[in-house]
Amino acid sequence: MPSEFSGKHVTVAGLGVSGVPAAKVLHGLGAHVTVVNDGDDERARTQAAELEPLGVTVRLGDGDTLPEGTELIVTAPGWKPTKPLFAAAGQAGVPVWGDVELAWRLRGLNGRKPAPWLAVTGTNGKTTTVQMLASILKAAGLRTAAVGNIGVSLLDAVTGEQEYDVLAVELSSYQLHWAPSLRAHSAAVLNLAPDHLDWHGSMEAYAADKGRIYEGNHVACVYNVADKATEDLVRAADVEEGCRAIGFTLGTPGPSQLGVVEGLLVDRAFVEDRQKNAQELAEVSDVNPPAPHNIANALAAAGLARAFGVSAAAVRDGLRAFTPDAHRIAHVADVDGVAYVDDSKATNTHATEASLAAYESIVWIAGGLAKGATFDELVAGAAKRLRGAVLIGADRALIREALARHAREVPVVDLDRTDTGAMLQAVQEARRLARPGDTVLLAPACASMDMFTNYNQRGDAFAQAVRELGA
Repeated sequence: MPSEFSGKHVTVAGLGVSGVPAAKVLHGLGAHVTVVNDGDDERARTQAAELEPLGVTVRLGDGDTLPEGTELIVTAPGWKPTKPLFAAAGQAGVPVWGDVELAWRLRGLNGRKPAPWLAVTGTNGKTTTVQMLASILKAAGLRTAAVGNIGVSLLDAVTGEQEYDVLAVELSSYQLHWAPSLRAHSAAVLNLAPDHLDWHGSMEAYAADKGRIYEGNHVACVYNVADKATEDLVRAADVEEGCRAIGFTLGTPGPSQLGVVEGLLVDRAFVEDRQKNAQELAEVSDVNPPAPHNIANALAAAGLARAFGVSAAAVRDGLRAFTPDAHRIAHVADVDGVAYVDDSKATNTHATEASLAAYESIVWIAGGLAKGATFDELVAGAAKRLRGAVLIGADRALIREALARHAREVPVVDLDRTDTGAMLQAVQEARRLARPGDTVLLAPACASMDMFTNYNQRGDAFAQAVRELGA
C-alpha cells in the first residue's frame, strides 16, 4: 500500500464516471475518503449508497465547502477552477488533482512496469484518432487499450489486473488542466478552435491547457501543420532532451512530417535519411471514411504509433481494421441517387467545417443549441458547396441569419418546431431540395439537448428518418 495515500485525508470532488472509481481506489489504498457533490438527485444517492458501506463519507448537495482536514482533492474533470472549493483549497495549501493525475501517479502500483502513454487532445477528432491508434497498436501485436476521455477509465487501466505494453489515451482540456505531472511518451494536439471558453475563461487559457499534453514528452510532439497554433504549443513546451517535433499534413510532407502523396499516406519522419526518403504507410482508401479531416486523424495516429516503433505494415493493417463510432460522418444510405450522411457528433463549428469540406454538393441539416457560437465564418467558407439548408432547433435563427448574409442564393427551410419529430420533417425537406449526386448531411454545428437526450439520439433519429424514405 503506497505510503503516499495510507492514512491521508482525501476529498473527491464529484461523483459520476470519474468520482466513484477514484473514491474506491483511494479507499483501497488506505486513504480516509470524503466525497462532495453538488447534486442530491436519485443518481447521486444511488452512487452514495454504493460507496458508504465501504467507509467512504459522502456529502450531497454541497460541493463548495472544503471538508476539515483535507490534505488532497481529486476532482472530476468538469468542475470549474473557479469553484469556491478550489479557492478554499488554494488558501489552505491543499493540492488539486484530476483523475488523470491520480492515474498517472498510480501507474507503478503493485510493482508492475508502468505502460507508456501515447496521448491525444484537440478540439475535434480525439476519440477517432485514439481508436485508430489503438487499432494500429493491436495490429502490431501490442497489449493496449483506448482509454481516458473516451469512456474507459484510466484508473481502471492502471490499477486493474490487465497489464498493457502501451496505452492510447484521449485527454480533454479539462483533464489536462488538473494533470500537472503528466509526462507522456509522445503526444498529439490535432487542432485548436474556440470551445469550452466558459470553463477556461479565454482562448489563451484553453490553448494553454491543451498544450500541457506536450510537457515532458520523451520521443515526439505531433502537431498539425495546417494549424499553426498546435506547432506554437510544441515550441512552448518543456520536453525531454531529444524529443522531436513531428508534423502531419494533407499535402506532401517535408522532413520530419507525415503526409499524403498520390493517394498514399507516407512517413518522412521515422525513416533513415528523412531528407531524401519516405516510407509508404497505407493508401488513402484504407482510411474509413476517407474524408479529409479523417485522413488527418489517421496521420496523427500513425505519427504516434511510429514514434513508438510500430512498423509501416501495422499502420496499414490497423487502419484497415478500424471501424469508426456511430454518428461520425457515417454513411446511412443512398436514396434516389442522393447520399445521406450522419455526422451528429459535429456539435461545434470547427467539426462541421471539416464535415462540410468532405462533400461537393450538400443539403445541410443544421441547428440546435449554439453554445455561444457564431456561424458567419462557417457559412461563408461552405457557401459554394450548399445546394440547400434545412434548419432545426432552438438557435437555428443564428444559422439562418448567417446564410442570409453569406449564401443568399441557397434555399433555406426553417422548421419552427423543436420536438423530436422535427427530424423526420427535416429529412423529407432535404430530400425535396436534393438532386442526384448530392449529399444530405446532418452536421448540426450545435449541441442536441434542446430536442434530444444527446447527439447519439439525434443521429439515430436522422438514420430512422432516412430508412423511412427508402421504405
